[in-house]
Amino acid sequence: MPRINLLPWREQERKVRRREFMVAAGGAIFAAVIFTLGGKLLYSSWIDSQNEKNNLLKKEIVKVNAQIADIQDLENRKQRLVARMEIIEKLQRKRPEIVHLFDELVKTVPDGIYLTSIKQNGNKLEIHGVAQSSTRVSTFMRNIDSSVWMDNPVLQVVESSRDSPTGGSNFTLSSDVVGVDLENGGETTVKKVAAK
Repeated sequence: MPRINLLPWREQERKVRRREFMVAAGGAIFAAVIFTLGGKLLYSSWIDSQNEKNNLLKKEIVKVNAQIADIQDLENRKQRLVARMEIIEKLQRKRPEIVHLFDELVKTVPDGIYLTSIKQNGNKLEIHGVAQSSTRVSTFMRNIDSSVWMDNPVLQVVESSRDSPTGGSNFTLSSDVVGVDLENGGETTVKKVAAK
């Protein structure tokens, strides 16, 4: 007699397939979770490493900025020192000028004139004095004009002094100081006097 299988084999096969599918799906989900957690841990470690590098760079940038500020402070100090040195150098070069100027004034003042005040403002010289006559003032101006250290005498005021017992005249004149030219690096520019 033939054997007929009356058991529900299709139902069992479905159960087996369903079990295999559940195992495969569970394995896939487990693998996806593991993969996601691994990726997250890997990215987290990369981010932490980059943050450490960024923090190190920030600290180094702060140090470099402090060094730059120190360098700029040193540059400012250097510029101030150089400016002071230039001023001192100019003063050193100009120091003998006053001696030459006074010596030249003594040579240019003729008899019959005495000076009451001398004021220098830059390269301009303002001279106040008393003269016995106006011809003495003109002689003084000619002497200044032929001087090596002074030039361009300009008479500003001549007035007769009534208070003076000698009856002289008060005068004010200005002159250029020729000597040391500070604008051109302190070179001595002596005026050329024409041969008489």
